[in-house]
Amino acid sequence: MSAHDFKAAAARHALGFVAPRMRLGLGTGSTAAIFVELLGAEVRKGLSVLCVPTSEQTRVLADRLGIPLTTLDETPLLDLTIDGADEVDGELRLIKGGGGALLREKIVATASDRMIVIADASKKVDKLGAFPLPVEVVPFGVTATRNMIEMLAADSGCHGDIVLRLAADGNPFVTDGGNLIFDCAFGAIDDPESLDEALKFIPGVVENGLFLGIADAAIIGGPEGVAVIEAKYGESQEAV
Repeated sequence: MSAHDFKAAAARHALGFVAPRMRLGLGTGSTAAIFVELLGAEVRKGLSVLCVPTSEQTRVLADRLGIPLTTLDETPLLDLTIDGADEVDGELRLIKGGGGALLREKIVATASDRMIVIADASKKVDKLGAFPLPVEVVPFGVTATRNMIEMLAADSGCHGDIVLRLAADGNPFVTDGGNLIFDCAFGAIDDPESLDEALKFIPGVVENGLFLGIADAAIIGGPEGVAVIEAKYGESQEAV
C-alpha cells in the first residue's frame, strides 16, 4: 500500500466522527483534500453539514463538490475541525503550514469544540522539527523580522536555515491573508512551547506552525491499519 492509501484510510475513518447537522472546519493539504472528497460523497447521499474551509484551495474544492459552506463570521462556533499535519508527536503537538494555510487553520481549529488530525504514518514523529517550521510574517520589515526569528529561536535552542518560501514562479509565496512565510529548518525542537512563546514576541510574526494543545485526537493510517491517539492533556496519551 502507498502513502496515499494510508492517508485515505485515515480520512475515511475520520468520517465516523461526523454527525448530521455538524458545523465543520475543513483543513488544507493532501490528506485533508481526500477527506473533503469523501465528505462530498456523503453530502451527495444526503448528509447535512455546514463547513468553514481553511483556505481558498479548500473552498474551491468543497464548493465544486456541493458541500454547503459558511464563514466564521456567520458561524463563529464549530463542532469539529478535521485537518492534516506535517508532523505529529506522541503528545499531539503538531507542525502545520506546509500548504501555506497555517493562520486560517489555527483560527478555525481553535474556534472548534474538537480538532482531529488525519495523517499517514510517516507524519508521526518522536520529536518535532525534521519538517521545517513555517512562520507567517507580514511583508513590512521582512528582513528585520527574519533576524528577530533567528535571534529568539536561538535563545530557545533552535538553529538552522531560515528561508523565505517561494512560489512556483520564483516570486515569494503569498498566503490567502496576503502574508509571507519563512520556513525554518531548525531540526529537532527540544522545547516546542518555549519556541512558540518566543516567536509570539516578534511583532512582524503573524503566526507560526506549532499547534500545541489544540489537537484532541490523531487518526494515523499505516501498514498495520488505522490507529487513533486521543489527547489526555496533563496525562499520558495512549493509542486506542
